[in-house]
Amino acid sequence: MSFINLEQLPFVGMSHELVGENQGTPFSAYIVEAKPGQGPPLHKHPYVEVAFTIEGCATITVGHEQREVKAGGIVVIPAETPHRFVNSGDRTLRQIDIHASARFIQTDLD
Repeated sequence: MSFINLEQLPFVGMSHELVGENQGTPFSAYIVEAKPGQGPPLHKHPYVEVAFTIEGCATITVGHEQREVKAGGIVVIPAETPHRFVNSGDRTLRQIDIHASARFIQTDLD
């Protein structure tokens, strides 16, 4: 059993990173705090990702579809599907992105 405070996790770019293999879990998570206009490049993973928008809003592209997602929105991103998000609001975007892998595996496409 582990008890972790968010501030104990590494903060890289715009997210705290929970790497599952370091915590004995079969999944990993980005706890996102993106500023307006901020977001990752188009990329894909060899596993499913689920993005939970907690606060703010984002424009999320999954494959050929693009949607505005607000607090309470949940996006299921299939494995090997190109995707990205950008904070399209005027305040911090808070999002939790669960990766179905004990470590992050990402191929950037941009």
